[in-house]
Amino acid sequence: MFSRKQSANDSVSENMANKQKRYEALVNALHSDIFRYAYWLVKDKAVAEDIVQETFLRAWKSLDSLKDEKAAKSWLITILRRENARRFERKQFDLVDMDDVALADDGLSNETEIEHRELRKLMANLSDEYREPLMLQIVFGYTGDEIAAQLELNKNTVMTRLFRARNQLKEALEKADDSRGYQNG
Repeated sequence: MFSRKQSANDSVSENMANKQKRYEALVNALHSDIFRYAYWLVKDKAVAEDIVQETFLRAWKSLDSLKDEKAAKSWLITILRRENARRFERKQFDLVDMDDVALADDGLSNETEIEHRELRKLMANLSDEYREPLMLQIVFGYTGDEIAAQLELNKNTVMTRLFRARNQLKEALEKADDSRGYQNG
């Protein structure tokens, strides 16, 4: 009787250790990518950190359902997108008096940083239907098929949205250059 109970305890301990190793490997390999995607979605570091934490908590709880390790990134992104949606279901928007808000001057000195900031701003102005596939392609390097699976869309729809997103960015950049007096050529 004792050896049977001891054997069951050893098996449980071994299963927990294996699950812990899988989870740690998952976090170490994908945390930065998942955080980067969360940050692009919410544009707030603190909120992105919270969503990523909730994402990995849910991943831990259902780690046994992940059968294909190659699908881990897509699986985590799906969890993250659902967690972001849950945030809006339970969010109570706080109103802030603009007179109470202090605006900070970043004092940008690097021209490249300014260009990157402008590009991020233009990308943020894209509608969600164009911004999200573009971010999945740029940040994660997903193919059209992978993006279609992730967003549960037809591949042709994804490719059209990517094309339109790039064109909208190109037009916005050209318009910004013209308004500053820059000319190509």
